[in-house]
Amino acid sequence: MRFFVISLPGNFIDCFRGRRLVWHVVAIVLTVIMVLAGLDWRYFLATRSPELRRWMFPAVHIGGLLPLVLPLLLLFLGGIFRQLKTVQTGWSLAQAEILGSLISSCYKALTGRAHPMHSPGADLTHIFRFGFLRGGVFWGWPSSHTTIAFAMAACICALFPRQKWLGVCALLYALYVGVGVSMTIHWLSDFVAGAIIGSVIGFVVGRSFNAREAARPKLHG
Repeated sequence: MRFFVISLPGNFIDCFRGRRLVWHVVAIVLTVIMVLAGLDWRYFLATRSPELRRWMFPAVHIGGLLPLVLPLLLLFLGGIFRQLKTVQTGWSLAQAEILGSLISSCYKALTGRAHPMHSPGADLTHIFRFGFLRGGVFWGWPSSHTTIAFAMAACICALFPRQKWLGVCALLYALYVGVGVSMTIHWLSDFVAGAIIGSVIGFVVGRSFNAREAARPKLHG
């Protein structure tokens, strides 16, 4: 708990430090390209199948519920069975989710992008309400669902680099959430940007907790 609180501000800053800032720029540039090339609108038109949407819409609910339940479950189980790694995973996932939500909300507060749900059937891909809180923090760019899902997945990959199957499962979950929201409540570029930014966040958090774990024997030695 103590490291969770202490490391939070530093990890937030680290998400924008050095080469990591470049990935934020990449997410922005890719969004501009996809919007100007009409990829967002063509993808939207190609994914209007009711059957496809029926399979993908649960991603909206899963992507909102699992980030709340999973860290609490891991912290509970880790405390009951006295498993330090499980507790560490719970705290690291919680931090990755908080940073994912915070950073995506900051971007949304400045972009205020219109969503497909605002006016289905009309091309709104070019509509951004740049400024502060012109579109609130719920609507906008990038997708918070995707950012948080990929932050969780990247965090798991960083925490358990040898358990490849665990990383694959986490990435499949993140992909389902991201693709699902891109076919329902977000544009394709919202998903792409969220995946990039979320991955940066997850690796920063996972590696910081791993570094803390590696230093633990030295602290008590």
